[in-house]
Amino acid sequence: MKTLKLKILLLTAISTLMSCVGGISNQPANAKGFGAIETVVKDKFGANAYYTGLTIMNIENIGNTITVTTTEKPESLKMGEWSLSQGTWNQQSEITLEVPNGTKAADFMFQLNDEINLSKLGSLAEKSSKQLKAEKNIENPTLSMAFIKFPKNGDLSKTEYAISLKPENGGTTFSFYYKLNGELRKMDY
Repeated sequence: MKTLKLKILLLTAISTLMSCVGGISNQPANAKGFGAIETVVKDKFGANAYYTGLTIMNIENIGNTITVTTTEKPESLKMGEWSLSQGTWNQQSEITLEVPNGTKAADFMFQLNDEINLSKLGSLAEKSSKQLKAEKNIENPTLSMAFIKFPKNGDLSKTEYAISLKPENGGTTFSFYYKLNGELRKMDY
């Protein structure tokens, strides 16, 4: 009887995990959807991982794909570029960093925390979508790409959230760039 209960518990846990990861491709471009993506990224790489890049792309007939360049140990100067598509993580490449003498590698990386997070990126994607509807009368703009643009010089104050949206049936891509505090820096249409 205990073996049967253990098997049921294990199957339930596995199916819950698989539905969470598989569901990433269908997450909406809003705070809750991107928050779910952040949870999956942190589950894979750890809550204290460092990143130099993190991009969410929405590809027709596939859904959201996530690409990250990350490390758990910045001082190693070794990073991995990983992608998540259709529920499967794949390592694309290994990267060796060079940093100026007298600096720390972590100074050129960011972490997902209260200051930089995917929930904020998702809420800004939603805000951008509403702005496109109001200003350009575009119904149902869809996410093309959203990413955290971290400056190469490591100046945290210059970090940006970038969002590209397009009309549901294709056409011109509209890009929005926000400061960390959510203030719109510029938009390209």
